Amino acid sequence: MTMTDFIFPFFIFMVGVSVAFAYSKRLDEGVPKGGMYKKIITRAIKLFVLGIFLNLIPDFDFSNMRIAGVLQRISIVFLASSFLFLNVGWKKQAYLGGGILIFYWLCMTLIPTPDEGVVMLEPGRNLAAWIDRMFLPGRMWEVTWDPEGFFTTLPAIVTGILGLLAGRILLSVKGENLKSNYLMAIGLVLVLTGLLWAQVFPINKHLWTSSFTLITGGAGFIALGASYFVVDILGKKKGTSVGIIFGANAITVYVLADVLSLLFYTLEIGGQSLNMYFIDVFTGIGLPVNLVSMIYAILFVMLNFIPAYLLFKNKIFIKL
Repeated sequence: MTMTDFIFPFFIFMVGVSVAFAYSKRLDEGVPKGGMYKKIITRAIKLFVLGIFLNLIPDFDFSNMRIAGVLQRISIVFLASSFLFLNVGWKKQAYLGGGILIFYWLCMTLIPTPDEGVVMLEPGRNLAAWIDRMFLPGRMWEVTWDPEGFFTTLPAIVTGILGLLAGRILLSVKGENLKSNYLMAIGLVLVLTGLLWAQVFPINKHLWTSSFTLITGGAGFIALGASYFVVDILGKKKGTSVGIIFGANAITVYVLADVLSLLFYTLEIGGQSLNMYFIDVFTGIGLPVNLVSMIYAILFVMLNFIPAYLLFKNKIFIKL
């Protein structure tokens, strides 16, 4: 695993945390559940449709449209997490999450892939890929499989549930140090459990395996607990403004980054895409490829920070 493997799971984990905070407040204010359900469903649909729209750029070829995607998975996790938070207690949420991970593990390791006749975990040849080919309409990310397919979204929902449970700790546990300690201790247990599970169900981001779910979810607990300790208990807030600025318009920044990335891959200079031209120029002066890649990533983040900062400075918050 690399650091980039934690980005998407952390985002989904924080969706669960945000749901716990947002709807706990609404429940305390006496907002009727019926009204909340309507807004939850509406927002989930908007996220899903936005994800499909991004998939259509730049050709808008509806005959070859990809249905699955990052925002689509986030919308499903948001919908499931919200309904669970409003209707199911935290213990049942935990049991359900564990049950889903065990069910997914058994399905993926005991049920032979129909096209293969044996149990497979290889890309495009596993049960999840087969289910998506049978039931997921539209084009796949790869020819025979999709990393954001519907079946692999099941364990991703558990990542959202872990976020709900982390949010509950922050909301209900008394004592600032105790909150931080609980989060980091639970996170450590989850990571260790995930590492043990990985011996029989390997860590795989594309399959969102049960071991991957526990390790990334546990890391989310630890990161949240450590951040709470440093920022809220010790009061060290230096540097947090960057995260606040990005987080204030997170979906907007994601959409912008997606569009910019597409532009950098499609626009050409001298027959090369912009990103490859950048890499060739800097590797041509003797810089290592890994260093150039890191420089490119940092500059790309800085480029996205500019509109995020301008939106934040002008108190413009774009929400679905």
